[in-house]
Amino acid sequence: MHSLENLLSLDGEIFPMDNGYWVKFEAKEVKPSEAIPHGVRYSLTLHDKTNQRILGYDNAHSYKPRNAKYGAKKETWDHIHKRMDTFPYEFDSAGQLMEDFWKAVEYCMYR
Repeated sequence: MHSLENLLSLDGEIFPMDNGYWVKFEAKEVKPSEAIPHGVRYSLTLHDKTNQRILGYDNAHSYKPRNAKYGAKKETWDHIHKRMDTFPYEFDSAGQLMEDFWKAVEYCMYR
């Protein structure tokens, strides 16, 4: 429960990173639905020094997974943007989301 409170408390925060990169958190509590069963709408993004998003974890919209048949959509909206590609993300908890995001940020910045 504390991890959800922590995520929600970061709504609107921007964190400057090394080399001009920056991270932005958006997180709002919403009524649980089929698309957002965990009751939190989120967008955690990493941007480069030209303000291009290079990584994003979000559930702000539906999407069609690349390996889905025509017209098929994932039931929940959780997914990852890596530059122009989109991949499914299995939301476990707010704490796990933040841990997964920060690990991916580190990988993107220091590989």
